[in-house]
Amino acid sequence: MLDQVIPLVTSPWIYLVVFVVVALDAFFPAVPSEAIVVGVSTFAAHGDPSIVGLIAAAAVGAFLGDTVSYGLGRHALGSGRFLRARALRAAHDWAGRTLQSRGGTVLVVSRYIPGGRTAATLVAGSVRYPIQRFWFFTAIAAVSWALYSTGTGYLGGRIFHDHPYQGILAGLALAFGLTLAIEGVRYLVNRRAAKKAVTVPDMPVSPRP
Repeated sequence: MLDQVIPLVTSPWIYLVVFVVVALDAFFPAVPSEAIVVGVSTFAAHGDPSIVGLIAAAAVGAFLGDTVSYGLGRHALGSGRFLRARALRAAHDWAGRTLQSRGGTVLVVSRYIPGGRTAATLVAGSVRYPIQRFWFFTAIAAVSWALYSTGTGYLGGRIFHDHPYQGILAGLALAFGLTLAIEGVRYLVNRRAAKKAVTVPDMPVSPRP
């Protein structure tokens, strides 16, 4: 799909393409939005397209797509028809409690996890997470992700200024490495929290003679 988008990098239509692709990826993860944003941003290092325009298109697309995903979760998953199984209901209730306690962190961090953003926004809608808070944290996630994705591509283009395709590979490698780092930190934090949650059983007390 990236090969089909690259010929449009000098056209004003590229901003619409980035917007649509990023918006679709929010609730249809099969669309490789990050690879496209990183790849297109590599050419911004040469002056065209505009890096500011790409940031705006990616951020607005991410925000709108996440809002659509929230709506799908609210009207489909939240209707109760998909939650009749006890296991699904338990998982749904757990997700709701997690979002209520640290919803901002979940919504922002999940934006950097492939597929995670879709799951988080769908669940947020299904548990009726307050829409104003959802928009606030989703805006932070969308802008930060847009800066991160375009920045990695732009950096790759600057490093390999005379070899744009090598710049694309470098930008994708950097983005992939940062995603792995985020996943590693998240895994360690969750593992540490799980260890703290394990309670030590009390030793039996012998009755006094």
